Amino acid sequence: MAPLEQDVLAVREQLFHERVRECIICALLFASLYILCHFIITHFKKHTDFTGVHDDEDAAVNRIALGLCTFTLAVALGAVLLLPFSIISNEVLLSFPQNYYIQWLNGSLIHGLWNLVFLFSNMSLVFLMPFAYFFTESEGFAGSKKGIMARVYETSMVLLLLTLLVLGMVWVASAIVGNDAASRQSLYVCTPFGLSTMFTVTGKLLVKPRLLEDLDEQLSCTMFEEAAVSHRIRSGKASCWLNLDMEMLREQFFAIRSKRRKLELRHRASPWQRNLGYPLAMLSLLALTGISVLIVCFHVLELLLDDAAMPRGIQDASLGQVSFSIFGSFGAALQVVLIFYLMVSSVVGFYSSPLFTRLLPERQDTPLTKIIGNCVSLLVLSSALPVFSRTLGITRFDLLGDFGRFNWLGNFYIVFLYNMGFAGLTTLCLVKRVSWAVQAELIRAFGEDRDTGTQGWVLGCPLSPALALTLSLYPGLHKLPLPVTRCRTRSKPC
Repeated sequence: MAPLEQDVLAVREQLFHERVRECIICALLFASLYILCHFIITHFKKHTDFTGVHDDEDAAVNRIALGLCTFTLAVALGAVLLLPFSIISNEVLLSFPQNYYIQWLNGSLIHGLWNLVFLFSNMSLVFLMPFAYFFTESEGFAGSKKGIMARVYETSMVLLLLTLLVLGMVWVASAIVGNDAASRQSLYVCTPFGLSTMFTVTGKLLVKPRLLEDLDEQLSCTMFEEAAVSHRIRSGKASCWLNLDMEMLREQFFAIRSKRRKLELRHRASPWQRNLGYPLAMLSLLALTGISVLIVCFHVLELLLDDAAMPRGIQDASLGQVSFSIFGSFGAALQVVLIFYLMVSSVVGFYSSPLFTRLLPERQDTPLTKIIGNCVSLLVLSSALPVFSRTLGITRFDLLGDFGRFNWLGNFYIVFLYNMGFAGLTTLCLVKRVSWAVQAELIRAFGEDRDTGTQGWVLGCPLSPALALTLSLYPGLHKLPLPVTRCRTRSKPC
């Protein structure tokens, strides 16, 4: 064999082994995500007992639908990890360019992952999730033999008719509005609201510090009150001079029980968790939100001065050549943190909106139709995350594959207005949320001072922003026995 033919054969053999290696890596990654999502769905799904005549058939339909939901949720999780994995891979190749054990991290693998996520996300959104919903609701055509295949035929026919209807509506809309306008997609409208809602959700999960507060006394009083109300409910008869409403007593009993459980949670928390956990979490959320807004504002200036700041798509991922952040590895790590923070904020904002509050899953009590709705919602949010992050300038990693083929990515006005809207709405929601929290704590603190006749803080003097923020982070500071001071601008004591 000629040397030239040997070289060609060696190159083809190397390409074949690289392709097999990429397929194995993609299969292992997706299998890991699928197993994780299976445990997540089984944690939330409602247990169903199939005791009827067609219990085996219903159980099979349930398993098929849950498998499709697990696949969709795995694709959604893969879309969330897609951009962080690409950024981290680039930084690893920059730090260890000649390391033999990380040569499997290359541009071909990353490009293949982007294409697979795009393909599976569209397939799940357009075919798998509608099929799962109609499959659970189907019973087979009238007069046909019952069974799994009868349900499959009915579901396929309904899905085909629905696809034709949607395609017809899209064709008519594109003909009326225009192809360019029809391709414009909305991104993450829940994110600014979610960034402000993160403070409320974190406050519910963590223990707020209450200085100079006797938890033992409050807990004993609450337990005594709960026992008294429970005894009155068990007695079952009203007093001779007072007609007790049992329904009102039950509501009062549940409210007292909820208060007791919260007090027990705070009582079991360590002093570090009570006094440092909540303030540090609030300051971290405030810092992440502020950094996000500053990055978006800087990106707005770049859009006005340089055309290179526009999001664009590329077909070849050149990894390990240059960092995507001017701060190097630290900036790349910050980009990864901000991407995850924006995703969590978007999910929180989505489930906090009045339209989708009922869609929130519950542990061991979520029906199959609600699981399908949650999977579709998470898939829509996660599949838009790479385009969303690049449009806002959170990262400099250009979009790969079909993610960069949206027509509106090259429209300056859409990108500019979206950046301005995100920065403005996020700042407005953040200021409104923080100012409401500070006002609530100040009203509570000063209201107690007026009720008790004490003057612990500087009443009548203008409060600095630092003092107001400290009061909101540490409720109970108004009870400290500080001396009464007087303002020079006023004659009455402060």
